[in-house]
Amino acid sequence: MVKRASLSVSVAVPAFLLASCAVGPNFVAPDAPAANRYTREPQLASTESTRTPGGNSQSFSPGSDVSGVWWTLFRSRKLTGFVDEAVRNHPDIQSAEFALRAARETGLAEQGALFPQVSGTGSAAREQGPLYKLFNTSVSVSYALDLWGGTRRQVEALEAQADYQAFKLEATYLALTANVITAAITDASLRDQISATEDIVKAETDQLERIQHQFEIGAVSKSDELAQESTLAQARATLPPLQKQLAQQRNQLMAYLGRLPSEDRGEHVTLAELRLPGRLPVTLPSELVRQRPDIRQAEATLHQATATVGVGVANLLPQVTLSGSYGASGTGKLFSPGTVAWDATSSITQKLIDGGTLYHTKEADVALFEQNMAAYKSTVMSAFQNVADSLRAIQYDAATLKAQAEAEKAASDSLSMSIEQFKTGAVPYANVITAQQSYLNARIARIKAQAARFADTAALFQALGGGWWNRADLTADASPRVNLGYFAGPNRSTQEAVR
Repeated sequence: MVKRASLSVSVAVPAFLLASCAVGPNFVAPDAPAANRYTREPQLASTESTRTPGGNSQSFSPGSDVSGVWWTLFRSRKLTGFVDEAVRNHPDIQSAEFALRAARETGLAEQGALFPQVSGTGSAAREQGPLYKLFNTSVSVSYALDLWGGTRRQVEALEAQADYQAFKLEATYLALTANVITAAITDASLRDQISATEDIVKAETDQLERIQHQFEIGAVSKSDELAQESTLAQARATLPPLQKQLAQQRNQLMAYLGRLPSEDRGEHVTLAELRLPGRLPVTLPSELVRQRPDIRQAEATLHQATATVGVGVANLLPQVTLSGSYGASGTGKLFSPGTVAWDATSSITQKLIDGGTLYHTKEADVALFEQNMAAYKSTVMSAFQNVADSLRAIQYDAATLKAQAEAEKAASDSLSMSIEQFKTGAVPYANVITAQQSYLNARIARIKAQAARFADTAALFQALGGGWWNRADLTADASPRVNLGYFAGPNRSTQEAVR
């Protein structure tokens, strides 16, 4: 379970340094909004239902946890396979993991500044004439005393940056999985729309043949034949745009899966095979700020800005450095009496006049903190809006599907009646044309409403944070490398990118 991603490497800092103060503000995570619901109504009612795939009623369960693999609730192995493939192959996930590793390594590098810095030098020379050898070797130690905590604040800022990258990884994971689900649902919707349009085209083609036969025997006028030809042509004209959308949607789905368009193997889901979850979790508003990756990213940015203010304040104060050296030089045995030399010094530096550089740098950091505080509030507001929008969409799109299903049935009945009435001469053929167009529009609208219900459910899970806290997303790529050579380079070559 990934509760919080942060650096876990401990630092053995001297006790007196830990006891000393660190100037600047200490970060405290902002409180959650006082709101106890997302919508104006205290309790959302169950949705409408209708007898069609994706038409079952859905209820809401306030306070329930979000599954870490929420897409499995659609009960489609193909859909789950798409998500698994995308997470395994998509370069955005890999990029986010390596960005996290880089942030962690940078934090570890900065922690080194809390320790004494030791360097050694050595030399040997051989002179001619009276032959002799001259040796010179020394070890120097320097330690910048972090009296005001400036270095520790810098380490804190870098740890916050690592937190930011960890939650950016979760945000990338969430966006990718939700996009895969939505793309697969859109793909299924377009396939059904194309199938419906092809059915209509076939029916209207058959109808045109009957009208042409009736015209030949003088039962109908030429205008009726031309009207049917026009209706058929209009129906056929709606196919290429749908086919284009499907082709482009397939390309998008392949990109999410980490494939090239030419690697499309044709796998797809259908709306009929998907199952709509009957009970939906609704995270408590007080918990949303801990579960949304984008809010946690904004919080980490605010934490980093807070620590950076401390760095700026520390830079305004005197800096203390302790240094010393121990060495030996001579023509005889090194480190023997008479060859050893050592010294120890301490220094205090303080800029007396710098044209206000350090002060205004600190003030810029303060302004950046205020900016990030405002950005955090904006992110929280958007998150609550996302959840409220998703809940409303689930409510009203359920009613829309019910209405569209009824409209489709009414249009189908109207078309059948118009055809029968035309056969008996009770109505002109224009009535049949109108009924055909109405039925095509109603069927396409019902398919779109059907797909919207599945997409709305996916959007709610995304708005609630996607349940990342109930699964482990980090792989070895996100952690500092171990057991490698000191001068080891990348594990892979650029040639692997094109394979």
